[in-house]
Amino acid sequence: MKNLSRKAEDYLEAILNVTLKKGYARTKDVACELDLSPSSVVEMFRKLDGMGLVEYRRYEGVVLKPAGREVAQAVKSRHDTLKEFLKIIHVPEKIAESDACYMEHELHPATIRQIRALVEELRSESGISERIPKSAPAGGD
Repeated sequence: MKNLSRKAEDYLEAILNVTLKKGYARTKDVACELDLSPSSVVEMFRKLDGMGLVEYRRYEGVVLKPAGREVAQAVKSRHDTLKEFLKIIHVPEKIAESDACYMEHELHPATIRQIRALVEELRSESGISERIPKSAPAGGD
């Protein structure tokens, strides 16, 4: 799905993450994952349901439909690739998580594929990560 907003992609990824952890995704769990109110989450669940990406069940939660799962897995894969890359180059965990969330929506898929290839190479080269200098945190990061 090409014209999904960043927000919609974030919700689908959060639904997938919660489902992978718990086996199901309730409104309060997704709200907690995204640090949002349950009412905001329900509103987006209804929109995603209308788009055919999820099945929203009031008082039960949400289930990804195949199209929604495909988008969620693609976003999660981009996120995981970027976060792993940032951690390899010694970006602190909290910053790597935040930056990956931003970058996953902004970078071209070809760029992400090349970063994934680089991550694979860096992982196969033992010790290369240790040769990358660690910078001191700036401004209390």
